[in-house]
Amino acid sequence: MSAAVEFTIDRLGHRGDGIARGGSGDVFISYTLPDELVIAALESADRARLQAIVRASADRVDPVCDYFTRCGGCALQHLDLSALLDWKRSLVVEALRQRGIETRVEPCIDAHGDGRRRVTLHARQTPGGIEAGFMMARSHRLIAIERCPVLAPSLAAAPGVARALGEALAALRKPLDIQVTATMGGLDVDLRGAGKVDDRVRLRLVELGRALDLARLSLHGETLAAWRSPALRMGPAVVAPPPGGFLQATAAGEETLSALALQGVAGAKRVVDLFSGCGPIALRAAGRARVHAVELEKASLDALERAARATAELRPVSTEARDLFRRPLLAHELESFDAAIFDPPRAGAEAQARALAASRKLKTVAGVSCNAATFARDARILIDGGFSLEQVTPVDQFRYSAHVELVGIFRR
Repeated sequence: MSAAVEFTIDRLGHRGDGIARGGSGDVFISYTLPDELVIAALESADRARLQAIVRASADRVDPVCDYFTRCGGCALQHLDLSALLDWKRSLVVEALRQRGIETRVEPCIDAHGDGRRRVTLHARQTPGGIEAGFMMARSHRLIAIERCPVLAPSLAAAPGVARALGEALAALRKPLDIQVTATMGGLDVDLRGAGKVDDRVRLRLVELGRALDLARLSLHGETLAAWRSPALRMGPAVVAPPPGGFLQATAAGEETLSALALQGVAGAKRVVDLFSGCGPIALRAAGRARVHAVELEKASLDALERAARATAELRPVSTEARDLFRRPLLAHELESFDAAIFDPPRAGAEAQARALAASRKLKTVAGVSCNAATFARDARILIDGGFSLEQVTPVDQFRYSAHVELVGIFRR
């Protein structure tokens, strides 16, 4: 074991680790905060393991979970919430600064709400039997859990459900990932990792899903059985997303991000929603504008269309299945819209941003992002194309993590 060394923490890194100066450069020490004096054991040239806190930060608080520092799901339970929100805002400011962008960055909005409404748990074979939980940070070692305080109360049964399903498939001896979503109809579960299974196993899973009182049970995105509709409310509409389909982590996060985007495009009569998913923004926008929703996944668009048809007060909603990474909507295709909204995956929307920048009639763009770095890259493209970035609002729906969402409003 390396000898213990005393460090003063200078700042937080992008993943929430404390950073101190070592003999060979920066040293990352998890679960430490700026201005703290700590003792840590070097594990490599740039990483040390915390052993003791000599002088604690005024922003240090007690963690809310007994699994903290063992489970890798949370990085910052030891940081005061107000300071955490300030730090997440600073991540956005720094990402924009690195691209030479100056704009008004609002305070970070806390959108944790009731907690996360979806979770992916891992089920693994251990010497003691099947266990379900999360992985340790920077490890493939499972930490079995019974509860998770960042989850919404409606997901309280998720660890037990994941363990039961893992036990039902124990004979396969495969690592399983179980995605559980809390819906209006109950828990919606999608099992991944089992591979192709025979009819006896499928029947066993259906019987177990019924006994667990699930709303729906799917295997690799294929519905095995649905006892109730796995519906979610999105604005005025009710949507049943496809198995394993993308959703914002919290209901409050979805509502906040959608509201900010719609405020930015207020007054538009025809809106294009790029990377629309199953319609969390499109279905809200359709309350006051005609909407064209574009998304790669046809199953998500089908769910959006069904919800739109069943909601009488919405204006017309059209859909288009399209890979916007390879085939972005081009400048001439954007000319019929007053405003555009884009909400891409973490990779961002570089190709689509170039097409938006090349448009001449489009005057307003609202960008929603889960990655400040790729948003800043795409924002630079839009700014160079003649847009101005009016403001950016960070949104935190992943409490205690290093993730931050944001909405930016562009005009010209």
